[in-house]
Amino acid sequence: MKSVMRLALVGVLAATLSGCFLTKIVTTPMRLVGAAGSVVGAALSIIPVAGNAADEALEKVDGAIDTSADSIDKIPL
Repeated sequence: MKSVMRLALVGVLAATLSGCFLTKIVTTPMRLVGAAGSVVGAALSIIPVAGNAADEALEKVDGAIDTSADSIDKIPL
């Protein structure tokens, strides 16, 4: 009985929440992964020669993730 109530509650919340909130739920984990990549890149930058290249590559990936997340946030739901 509890699972039916929970399922009904999730259905009501999904129907009443704005689309903007739903896209934020999707894009927040994407942004967290991008930020984690930036932190790893910053840590790798202390390695001579290869560290800076790895940091730049991870910064580009973070930028691409942010751009994708911004595009998803603009989807009119």
